[in-house]
Amino acid sequence: MDALELVKTGHLEVAVRIWHPGASRTVVAWHGLARHGGDFEDFARCLGPDWRVLAPDTPGRGLSSWSLDPSHDYLYSRYMTLAVGLLDHFELDSVPWVGTSMGGLIGMLLAAEPDTAPRIERLVLNDVGPELDPAGLAQLATYFGVPHRFGRFGALEAELRRHYVGFGIDSDDGWRRLALGSARRLPDGGWTYHYDPRIGEQFFHDTPRDTWSDWAAIHCPLMVIRGADSPLLRPYSVAKMAEAQPGLVSLEVPGCGHAPLLDRDSQVAPIADFLDRPRETLMPATPEPPARDWWRRLLGRFRK
Repeated sequence: MDALELVKTGHLEVAVRIWHPGASRTVVAWHGLARHGGDFEDFARCLGPDWRVLAPDTPGRGLSSWSLDPSHDYLYSRYMTLAVGLLDHFELDSVPWVGTSMGGLIGMLLAAEPDTAPRIERLVLNDVGPELDPAGLAQLATYFGVPHRFGRFGALEAELRRHYVGFGIDSDDGWRRLALGSARRLPDGGWTYHYDPRIGEQFFHDTPRDTWSDWAAIHCPLMVIRGADSPLLRPYSVAKMAEAQPGLVSLEVPGCGHAPLLDRDSQVAPIADFLDRPRETLMPATPEPPARDWWRRLLGRFRK
């Protein structure tokens, strides 16, 4: 990263990683459930120096504070409030949002709520949507709901290679960098992941929503990225998303599951194109309301 800003939000401190801080345009990039903003290092470099990339560490992850009350702080409603606070802090009235997994859902909920919808200028969802495979979700909840301890750093890296194979990382250097950004030393000399093990409690405390209604309520340009081997976002779900939002731009990434790391030009270039295109070219044409046609036909009869 090129800069780090620590933002106080209530009783929590949120670390925001920044690339190209002097750029004229800004995009918010929000990570997945058990990751942190550092995952967007290569994304920012591929996107280029014209974009300032703001990548927060959600509380409980990376460099941000851990909560003393996870049942209150590790919830989507809380993340939404935190996100609005960060947009206010950086004086961003409306901004493009790129979100991986949990980060995409936060952006989707913000874009669906009338009070916050104007803050999301356009939205990119990375391997997430209003419908997720229940078996894949259960697997996530099970894995992140228990602590993980490793006696050696090498064992932690080996587990990362196994669990995050869906990222599509294809080099030893890439895996080593992921491990260096994911590890936390324990007092007994062992190793664990960088996140608060209690983040998984959001699966039990969060209030379910009608996410398809949320999806239908969005009125900004939309893009979805799906890992071709994703166990969470299925092809039929992407098709349903496009039916509800005809202007949806979609990209399927071969060799990836959940979720593409957005770490190479072949993945970032389509996002850059989506961010660069004029908004009006990304919005579907609005059909003329049927009622208006009915009144025209009626008036036509009277004129005869």
